[in-house]
Amino acid sequence: MANLQKAVIQPENIYESTSYPFSQAIRVRAGEMLFIAGQPAMDVDANTVGIGDMEAQTRQVYKNLGIILESVGASFSNVIELTTFIVGRENLPAHLEVISELYPTLFPDGKYPADTVAIVDGLYLEEFLLEVKALAILD
Repeated sequence: MANLQKAVIQPENIYESTSYPFSQAIRVRAGEMLFIAGQPAMDVDANTVGIGDMEAQTRQVYKNLGIILESVGASFSNVIELTTFIVGRENLPAHLEVISELYPTLFPDGKYPADTVAIVDGLYLEEFLLEVKALAILD
């Protein structure tokens, strides 16, 4: 992924986002785009992981994203945008707690992707507490 050039955009006249695990915008100069469908907390056998457990589901979702990225020779450093759908505002604190632990390991350079979180009424299966889709840039 040597040709991937990523720059975090943080304009001076907008609120500072670097104290949170996301970037206001990412400018990218690279080749191919990889659109990753929303990933729920399902294991390889299509079983829901961590029913009722936001921490377990968040970890499984990011594991799934990592598997997809790895399958094309990429990593989280190639991710430029994430969209997270969380069922119910009450699940947000547990999700953010896990993210605050995971993101520094997934994005060790501190160049977090642009990130949007939406609170929703429900997802495809009732036991899904969240789903995350991603956009990555490949060489």
